[in-house]
Amino acid sequence: MKLTKTNPKLIELIDTLKEKSYHEEVAIWKDVAKRLQRSTRRKAEVNISKINRYSSPDETVLIPGKILGSGELDHKVKVVALGFSKRAEEKIAAAGGECLNISQILDENPKGNKIRIIE
Repeated sequence: MKLTKTNPKLIELIDTLKEKSYHEEVAIWKDVAKRLQRSTRRKAEVNISKINRYSSPDETVLIPGKILGSGELDHKVKVVALGFSKRAEEKIAAAGGECLNISQILDENPKGNKIRIIE
């Protein structure tokens, strides 16, 4: 039995990612769409500490899921995700970083250049 997503905003975002991948001829958006289509159990939940460990200053990091506030961030990073906990937003802003949702980065960087995906 195949389960489908019921959140209309998520369905629209997945469709937009697939279209952008086709029109811009880049595979990153199709990959992110596939990751967002996973079951809820397999959806990414990443702590701030993991972003701190695997990113470098002034880098763009994309998480196809939610950012949680555990850990510390000691450098400026632009974080793109499906959702943020309140504590995570505070910590990213305190480090001088920026929080964006996935649809915003599609407009800013349609080719998906220099984006690191972390899960």
